[in-house]
Amino acid sequence: MTRNRLTDLQAFAAVARLRSFRRAATELGVSPSALSHSLRGLEGRLGVRLLNRSTRSVAPTEAGQRLLDRLAPALLDIDGALEALNAFRDSPVGTLRFNAPRHAAEHVLAPLANRFLLANPGMRLEIVADDAFVDIIQGGFDAGVRFGESLDRDMVAIPLGPPQRFVVVGAPAYLAQAGRPSAPHELSRHRCIGIRFPSGARYRWEFERAGEKLEVDVSGPLDVGEMPLMLRAAEDSLGLAYVYEETARASLAAGRLETVLDDWRPTEAGFFLYYPSRRLPSAGLQKFIELVRESRIERTGTTPRASG
Repeated sequence: MTRNRLTDLQAFAAVARLRSFRRAATELGVSPSALSHSLRGLEGRLGVRLLNRSTRSVAPTEAGQRLLDRLAPALLDIDGALEALNAFRDSPVGTLRFNAPRHAAEHVLAPLANRFLLANPGMRLEIVADDAFVDIIQGGFDAGVRFGESLDRDMVAIPLGPPQRFVVVGAPAYLAQAGRPSAPHELSRHRCIGIRFPSGARYRWEFERAGEKLEVDVSGPLDVGEMPLMLRAAEDSLGLAYVYEETARASLAAGRLETVLDDWRPTEAGFFLYYPSRRLPSAGLQKFIELVRESRIERTGTTPRASG
């Protein structure tokens, strides 16, 4: 097999798996136009259409799916053989792809990524910040970041970063006009800035006090999917917002926002780094996991335990 043919097959497998030229091009580090040209050349040489394309979607044909089913395990074997060479290097070489919510990517993953790259100059990281729930295997990611309760059981999960506190905040002008709620049920009388997930579902605000847990379906004039927009709306006195305390820290310190329902703050949650239990982590991912464990020991003096 020539090198070009192997490259074309890898390109086809990426497009067929991700159902997207753009996403496959990002994964492979090439332009979408170059990827499309490569696939047309492969189909021309094979004399078979492998992909059905439209302006909105791409999917393998019956022949393409049959090729992908046979090809995917072989490509994994090739990747595994090349990855085994890392055991003979002083530091790993390759690319790690992470998927994480925007807040986790910025405040938890990015600081570790900087340390990792300085310590492992042969590695390259790709961090995709996305609040949607993503299948990291289907998406071609080595690992992901999520809260523990949202992880599948077939994942290995390692505590990542400090606990995350949520707070309800409002502008002083809004609170002076609308009053300060003293219990979660009073939020029904307030304008609240809703949290809308990429799936379209709305988030029910969570509260806890003395073992009592509540979920409140709030309503208001605005639903958004990003916390910076929520903070801006809250600062403009549009209503109350439910955000990470760390995200609101500067606004609270400057007096642009104030917290309410402090005695109903939910239990602190933490992010987890996770990866498939049925796939051995690469040398690069193993190095990153070591860094995660070291950083937790530095922060808490305790060694994290993996679950899954």
